[in-house]
Amino acid sequence: MRVPAILLRAGSPFLQLWWRIRRPTTFGVKALLRLPDGRFLVVRHSYADVHRWGLPGGGYQPARETPSEAAAREVHEELGLRIRPTDFTILSSTVTTLEGKHDTLTILTAFAPSESTILSAEIAEARWLKDLQELGDAPLSRWLLSALIE
Repeated sequence: MRVPAILLRAGSPFLQLWWRIRRPTTFGVKALLRLPDGRFLVVRHSYADVHRWGLPGGGYQPARETPSEAAAREVHEELGLRIRPTDFTILSSTVTTLEGKHDTLTILTAFAPSESTILSAEIAEARWLKDLQELGDAPLSRWLLSALIE
């Protein structure tokens, strides 16, 4: 089911408040997608931190899928790109409480089959870059920066 961007933006503050009260344990993935020419993909989400450039990704349940399977699913849902789970390599895994929840976040990387994307309502904008300087002084996700130095 596709949720319109306006509903994602409207619901995001309530979800973050709920996380701070409930403090659930969650699992998430972020995907650093690359092209053979050295470019990598950055996205701006249409909800929550809409000005910050970051990586595509989302949550998953470890009992149902691996981080690689979750990354492949999220990349397909958000960008329309089909990448096999076996094509992903784990860069890092960390536990964070940044959003008020106990989140195990795994950052993975893979080569994209194409630079053509079909953006879901979750993604406001996507760009292929050679260097972060192409974004000027735009705010950047700590996970994007972490993935690029791995």
